[in-house]
Amino acid sequence: MSGRVGDLSPKQEEILNEFRGRIQDILPNLPAQHDHYLLRWLRARSFNIQKSEVMIRKHVDFRRKMNVENIISDWNPPEVIEKYVSGGMCGYDKEGSPIWYDVIGPLDPKGLLLSATKQDFLKTKIRHTEMLQRECRWQSEKLGKNIESITLIYDCEGLGLKHIWKPAIEAYGEILTMFEENYPEGLKRVFLIKAPRMFPMAYNLIKHFLCEETRRKIVVLGNNWQEVLRKHIDPEQLPVVYGGKLTDPDGDPHCKTMIKYGGTVPRSYYVLDSIKVQYDNSVTISRGSMLQLEYEVKAPSSLLRWQFASDGADIGFGVYRRTKEGVSQKLAEMLQVLPSERYNAHLVPEDNGLTCQDPGVYVLCFDNSYSILQSKKVSYKVEVLPLPDGQTAAVNKTGDRRLQ
Repeated sequence: MSGRVGDLSPKQEEILNEFRGRIQDILPNLPAQHDHYLLRWLRARSFNIQKSEVMIRKHVDFRRKMNVENIISDWNPPEVIEKYVSGGMCGYDKEGSPIWYDVIGPLDPKGLLLSATKQDFLKTKIRHTEMLQRECRWQSEKLGKNIESITLIYDCEGLGLKHIWKPAIEAYGEILTMFEENYPEGLKRVFLIKAPRMFPMAYNLIKHFLCEETRRKIVVLGNNWQEVLRKHIDPEQLPVVYGGKLTDPDGDPHCKTMIKYGGTVPRSYYVLDSIKVQYDNSVTISRGSMLQLEYEVKAPSSLLRWQFASDGADIGFGVYRRTKEGVSQKLAEMLQVLPSERYNAHLVPEDNGLTCQDPGVYVLCFDNSYSILQSKKVSYKVEVLPLPDGQTAAVNKTGDRRLQ
């Protein structure tokens, strides 16, 4: 049985009735009290009544602490979020569910996190989710059937290193956790379109924030993504830029009155100079010397990424690859992958990386040889992110694939 109204086993009916009785004291504080709504919490915990009760009681506390009841009417996001966070609701799928678009490419994670607090981003996502839940309720009344979840279209064109910046991943993880814990069964399906080669790496960084059921709803579409979208969405409800016929009143095919497309945040919005990053290691590099760090890259097209900051002054940094195995090599004998330059990492922490087309031993060199007077303390984090097995081909070919 699906665990939905009209498709419950006798045992599930019994659990639903008991669940309703056990939460009588908090029912008035919930946005809905009907069976459709209560079953969402039971399905989220596989009809374990104790776990479902704990979950829904935590949600009541969440609604009180975040003033969720009034977040649409009484709270507006800061201007920088309104202008530069991309995405928006536009149209309905063939079953009447609202469609939300997340447009990743134009997003400037670092600029946004330097310009607003994580609490502001969390409240913004709560506000968006409550607006979508309200839209579902309106659709339920209009269509005479229960609409409780949304279709999400995730446009990954332009996904790059800036989007998997560690503080951005952490902030996004907090938002995903909030959504999973407080809006169970809120997603009907996720269509992921225009995914670049590095998408599987990005997905690996955030998938542990998602429950198994949510992962099963993510479908990575191939080259025929417009055709697939039209199977689920009438062309009149789908923007022209996504393969449909919908435009803004002025004829704009991007429907920018409904979907925001973000952009680079002007520095005039910045309220922070930098974001505190947790580094794995710290080391002092003596004056006139260098530090070489070796990392083995076993799979082609792996991502080698680094973050570092220096204290007091700049530091040189470059990347090399060994060309001989089992013998000592000087830097001059290695293949230069990233030319050594001096970075003002004492002012702006460095966060970057490169795709290693060839396996091998890569050497990251912190260079303080030019400094005859000053030692440098460098804090750093380095990681090698291989492409998950078998995912790249599925992303790039025609057809779709569900992620796990």
